[in-house]
Amino acid sequence: MNNLSTLLAELISRLENSGFCENTRIVETAFFSISQFSCKIRATIFSTFTLQIRLYCNQEHWDYSYQVFDEEPLCRWDNKEHFPELSNYPHHFHTKDGKVVASPLTGDPHQDLNLVLDELARLFASK
Repeated sequence: MNNLSTLLAELISRLENSGFCENTRIVETAFFSISQFSCKIRATIFSTFTLQIRLYCNQEHWDYSYQVFDEEPLCRWDNKEHFPELSNYPHHFHTKDGKVVASPLTGDPHQDLNLVLDELARLFASK
């Protein structure tokens, strides 16, 4: 449980220190073993939208989804294996208008959350 607890503490801290996330909460966790677990975290961003993070770890492999929504999905980064033609397969980004493009995420939540938060700050800079 230590890996999951450590990961959750790190992610919550990064979200809370972002300057635009509030009401950060752990919505769900499942612990299968020290190297297999999942979690879902939500935070309100820019007082209007919800950022939802879903992570599943099995040994060293991570499945992830970082999604922003209000009443409808606005954007999402994930690594479901649906778009093999993209340069950074399986990592991709879904835009609000339905386009799917390559993503700089790698599947390492320790690095990816920073990339997501940086991009959200840029996307919502005018809000």
